[in-house]
Amino acid sequence: MSLNVLVVDDQGIVRAGFAAVIDAEEDMTVVGEAADGIEAVRLAAELAPDVILMDVRMPELDGIAATRIISGSPDAPRILVLTTFDLDSYVFDALRAGASGFLLKDVHPDELLQGIRVVAARESVLAPSATRRLINHYASVPGSGLPGGSTPRELSHLTAREIDVFTLIAAGLTNTEIGEQLGITVGTVKSHVNALLRKLELRDRVQATILAYDLGLAHPNPPHTSA
Repeated sequence: MSLNVLVVDDQGIVRAGFAAVIDAEEDMTVVGEAADGIEAVRLAAELAPDVILMDVRMPELDGIAATRIISGSPDAPRILVLTTFDLDSYVFDALRAGASGFLLKDVHPDELLQGIRVVAARESVLAPSATRRLINHYASVPGSGLPGGSTPRELSHLTAREIDVFTLIAAGLTNTEIGEQLGITVGTVKSHVNALLRKLELRDRVQATILAYDLGLAHPNPPHTSA
């Protein structure tokens, strides 16, 4: 089944470039293009794309605001934010608005296509620099694990194992790394991830990390230090 993609950017040549790359794939089709956030919101409702490539800086309505509006609708498409500006405020604002990924516009075409497929599969994708900063920002929160051994009210309906997995997701660990740390299979980890995302009504692992940050939890990998 072909993935329907909406391309949103205020520069026509950029939209054309992304569209050409996407339409060259057998499993993807560009169903529409928008030059600003207002048009993006309208076309998202009319065309029901699977994935939206969303620029940040646009006239009328910027990409963050458009992402927030679109993500609040039922059966919202997945949104992959693309920008020239690798700034913390854009990364965090985009993810909090409901984006499932964040990539820079100079990304290699293969990485862009992979990013579209990843977010369409209800996973998340972040530019490496954004991933490092997101984890570092989260890891800077004082404390580690559940404060005082207590469970925040928001997590009270999770099992103990789901909470373990939740904190390790927020620390930036992959499913394989979580399985190794907890002594369980990757398949079991995936089951716990799906269960906790469903219970917490979260879209993906990025949203889980943001919730963990909001709750003041921290369980990051310790930074590597040189002798």
